[in-house]
Parts: sequence; structure tokens; C-alpha cells
Amino acid sequence: MPFELSSDVVACMLAEAQRAHPLECCGVLLGSEDGVTGSLPARNVHPDPARHFEIDPQVLIDAHRAARSGGPRVIGYYHSHPNGLARPSATDSALAANDGAIWAIIAVGRITLWRSGDAGFEPLPYEVTPR
Repeated sequence: MPFELSSDVVACMLAEAQRAHPLECCGVLLGSEDGVTGSLPARNVHPDPARHFEIDPQVLIDAHRAARSGGPRVIGYYHSHPNGLARPSATDSALAANDGAIWAIIAVGRITLWRSGDAGFEPLPYEVTPR
């Protein structure tokens, strides 16, 4: 069964990237091992948001608290590459925790998914599902 990405999440991430341009947008991905069913946009608190991202820590704390209380699980993160490619950058690779998290990268109206692991990022094929 292919990994699934909700059409609502696709629309949200694309709109978020367009709104933030020329800065990087970022946020949290929610779902299960089968797919992404939700997203939480976050403020990019990095000092250089045109070239890097840092998710507002309060959004991460709130998402993990909600998951512990029965809400959707945090399965990864997303960010945009406003003037780049829809693949992990050298900075992304250096900062990834290699913990199996899903990373969505948005560039030029395109979204790619990646799983971080011991060998770095692996592309994650997906199918868009209605939700």
C-alpha cells in the first residue's frame, strides 16, 4: 500500500509556501505510518528565514502534547525551498535527526516526501488521497 498524503494537506502546504515566498514556510506533519492526514503551519523563527527554517518550538510542544492526549501523532515536518529544488539540501541533511521522520519539501508548486534514516534521506513515493 503506498504512503498517502491528504489532498487537504497538499493544498495547505502549497498555499503556505506561496504566502511565505520569498521566505521559507514550515510546519508539522500529523498522521500515522500509513500517511499524512494533517498539518500544523508554524512561524519560521530562524534568523535567516530566506535561506533556512526553524519551526516555532511552541507549535512542536503543543503538537506533542495534543498527541499524548489522544490527538494525531507527529510524524514529521515540512518546509519550502522558495528558490531551490524539491529535495533535501545539504543543510537539511546535516540537521536531520535520522529518526524515520517524514519530511515534505515544497518548491515551485511541487511537493516531495522524504524519510530520514541512518543512511540519510530516502525518497518516499506517495499518492494524494481525498480528505
